[in-house]
Amino acid sequence: MARVLLITGGCRSGKSTYAQALCQTFPGRKVFLATCLIVDEEMRRRIRKHQKARPAGWDTVEEPVALAGAIRAARQYDVVLVDCLTLWVNNLLYEAGERGTEMDEEHLARCCQEVLAACREHPGTLVFVTNEVGMGIVPENAQARLFRDLLGRCNQMAAAAADTVVLMVCGIPVPVKGAEP
Repeated sequence: MARVLLITGGCRSGKSTYAQALCQTFPGRKVFLATCLIVDEEMRRRIRKHQKARPAGWDTVEEPVALAGAIRAARQYDVVLVDCLTLWVNNLLYEAGERGTEMDEEHLARCCQEVLAACREHPGTLVFVTNEVGMGIVPENAQARLFRDLLGRCNQMAAAAADTVVLMVCGIPVPVKGAEP
């Protein structure tokens, strides 16, 4: 079974930079599993910046929705960095809306269980990045509240299954669960 680490924190707290540096300390083949969709030019620039910051030798797989399948397909990698669960939940919510179906916490929990099952089958190390969005004000609209609730459920499930959880605060890693990575 894989070793699972969860890196969480607010926007621009240093999550991705920390996760990538941490992955560099682990031996073996590495893959960056990207969940972000390019929706505009600003997002394209952000993605390019992330790609340039990635060390040589990493492979990249882009998968915005079928995360469990992408993890299963990455068995040949010793280290899988998933960046990020926040966008994955957003993509699931968006896809459900496009299909005219409802995404609720129970459906999301099933999707998370599938991802966690794929983690249990993986022989290496998986590092997940996610945003902590539940520490701010309650959003003023139902869709934003649903997103916050869905991501909160996803983060709880991922943290419960993770061996290690780190909260990033102003670029400083604060261990929350498990041995310090």
